Amino acid sequence: MKLWAGRFQKETDTLVNDFNSSILFDARLYKEDITGSIAHAKMLGRQGIIDPGESAAIVEGLRAILEDIDGDKVEFSLESEDIHMNVERLLTERIGTTGKRLHTARSRNDQVAVDIRLYMKREIPEIINLILDLEKVLLKKAEGNLDTVMPGYTHLQRAQPTTFAHYMMAYANMLRRDVLRLEDCLERMDELPLGSGALAGTTYNIDRRYVAEELGFKRITQNSIDGVSDRDFAIEFASACSILMMHLSRFSEEIIMWCSWEFRYAELDDAYSTGSSIMPQKKNPDVAELVRGKTGRVYGDLVTLLTVMKALPLAYNKDMQEDKEPLFDIIDTVKLCLPVFAAMLDTLTVKPKNMANAASAGFINATDCADYLVKKGMAFRDAYMIVGRLVSSCIKMGETLETLTLKDFRAVCDKFDADIYDALMLKTCVNERKSEGGPSAEQVIKQMAYIQQFVDERMSANV
Repeated sequence: MKLWAGRFQKETDTLVNDFNSSILFDARLYKEDITGSIAHAKMLGRQGIIDPGESAAIVEGLRAILEDIDGDKVEFSLESEDIHMNVERLLTERIGTTGKRLHTARSRNDQVAVDIRLYMKREIPEIINLILDLEKVLLKKAEGNLDTVMPGYTHLQRAQPTTFAHYMMAYANMLRRDVLRLEDCLERMDELPLGSGALAGTTYNIDRRYVAEELGFKRITQNSIDGVSDRDFAIEFASACSILMMHLSRFSEEIIMWCSWEFRYAELDDAYSTGSSIMPQKKNPDVAELVRGKTGRVYGDLVTLLTVMKALPLAYNKDMQEDKEPLFDIIDTVKLCLPVFAAMLDTLTVKPKNMANAASAGFINATDCADYLVKKGMAFRDAYMIVGRLVSSCIKMGETLETLTLKDFRAVCDKFDADIYDALMLKTCVNERKSEGGPSAEQVIKQMAYIQQFVDERMSANV
């Protein structure tokens, strides 16, 4: 018999049982469910709501169930619908009527709300640590490529010279923001909803703050209706993970291009590539492509959560059972992608010569040529027009700015001197860009120190 069956005269249809059940996916919340129940049972005994001896028996029974589940000695029942009822059924079977007292002063509505928050409080720090591991790889790649000049792009057209180290720090800063977003999400969700009941609290003299302390929550939720019907924290987490996956997807796209024969800026390690079943020459960037593809999956999970919640009247509705699968899928997907992406990047071979060759074409030092004239006293817009004419002439003659003679330069503007060739050297172009955040080695080293400090602070806090 179902624990809620008292009001019903007929057994639930088998199809409805299967449709209604969530145990096949919410079973992973068993630790959180039992941990929350232990804290609740302690509070009930402490407050005299149930006999302290019964409270102790419940706690002991729950701990034994937890140990048995950890040891794979428990088989969950579809008949009991969800993890909450499965645990309560097991408890009652083991300790008798006393087990039925556990649910005093609570509802499955606030129970599931606390379970999900406890689960996410455990998972978010793990995801953050995986991001920090990727940050370490970016720092390593940057350190080894401070002088590796490459083209920077806008509109996927060669634009200005930069370095591979500078490029890596761009992604390092994106990931830094991803960590901050997840930290913010964790801070906002660090509130205990247990004690909200079904929606209107309880008539029992419960101590929510004691339970919050037992479970490691900083605060309690301030409104019982909001406590059971809020899933903002899950949506915020899904949003933060979607942005994280967007960053990984952009990075994957670049790696895919860099490893193509058209670019040849880098080569993937054999351990992180696959071949073709028909074309023996192929070396496919499947890891990067899968990360790019799985980004859409996480986006879909975010949209699922938003759609589930968009039209729900307060307070709890059964629709909210649909929050768990997308939430779990996001966690699983992100935790799958981050370590393999980090390993792929760590073993990536950078090809500095090919990058330098590409940087030597495409007139990516044209802005530096204009800046040269500005430093000679010319207005930037006038310098811009002059260099534009030079580039047009070079294209017609099959030349580059570096291969023009000084006579060619002076035919367009008499402010050009022999030092123009030093100004046009790509390493000069890069290292003269000393503005904060720029690609000069001096500035990139500062950026690396900033990210390193960020990583170190969080890693030391997790020790």
